[in-house]
Amino acid sequence: MVLADFNLLVSTSRGYENDACSELWFLLGEIGDQQALVERSGVSGLIVAKTALGPFRVVKDLRRMVKDRPWEFRYTLKVVPIEAVVRTKLEDIGGASLSLSAKISKEETFRVTVEKRHTELPTKEIVEAVAEGIDRKVDLENPDKIVLVQVVGGLTGVSIIRPNDILSVAKERPSQP
Repeated sequence: MVLADFNLLVSTSRGYENDACSELWFLLGEIGDQQALVERSGVSGLIVAKTALGPFRVVKDLRRMVKDRPWEFRYTLKVVPIEAVVRTKLEDIGGASLSLSAKISKEETFRVTVEKRHTELPTKEIVEAVAEGIDRKVDLENPDKIVLVQVVGGLTGVSIIRPNDILSVAKERPSQP
């Protein structure tokens, strides 16, 4: 994977990565980032992007676009904001999670969610490396925040998100009358 500092992780159907790259590049341009970088990740059905607009703003703007112009989304299935990218090593993932954990206030609960591709690291070890440094209450069912760990081979994206910070196009597309 060439784009090592991506801040968006985008799912598409397998075999449509090139189409999804073109579509996402167009969509990012439509919301104001004509300089966005979009590439295949090396994992089937997954592309990465680097936008200057900020990943959470992009999700919000694309969500609005899905409602107003759903036909623009033919290949983009899911858009996940990424706040930090580190090497896929337990200490790096734990360190990134710890530095982002200030976004979880003392009153808030959290859970760790791991999605991994092309790695031998056990999920349990990743969760432990992330959770051990975060001194907050855990709620697996209904957390205020989610520490999202997205392993893509040798690189891992980490974000602290609310449950609605991920854009799922199929769920949010207006139903046809």
